[in-house]
Amino acid sequence: MTLPEIALWHALRTRPGGFKFRRQHPAGPYSLDFYCDAARLCVEVDGEVHERGDNPARDALRDMWLARRGVETLRIAARDVLSNPEGVTTMIVVTAAERAVVPAITPGAMRRRPSRGGLS
Repeated sequence: MTLPEIALWHALRTRPGGFKFRRQHPAGPYSLDFYCDAARLCVEVDGEVHERGDNPARDALRDMWLARRGVETLRIAARDVLSNPEGVTTMIVVTAAERAVVPAITPGAMRRRPSRGGLS
């Protein structure tokens, strides 16, 4: 892990906002810097190398591969992680909260009574 990845991991491993993140999570042919299953969110820390050569095109293919599987990729510049770790963590938690799968409660669900026969 790079220094920015280590710095971000120190924040994400505390489960900010109640979200569990995994580091170096395998996804098909890829290894994701960080992944939150509850939000289907991949967080990638991009250093300068991501801007060189064919890396932008490779990153785009990877993002498309993940998107087809319902995973959003949030790319964060390494310099932002180092200069504003709290702000970056907050942005990640807000994004995860917007994407989190929360079971819907229908209005009638709270009023239903179980049948007399037990489980149906």
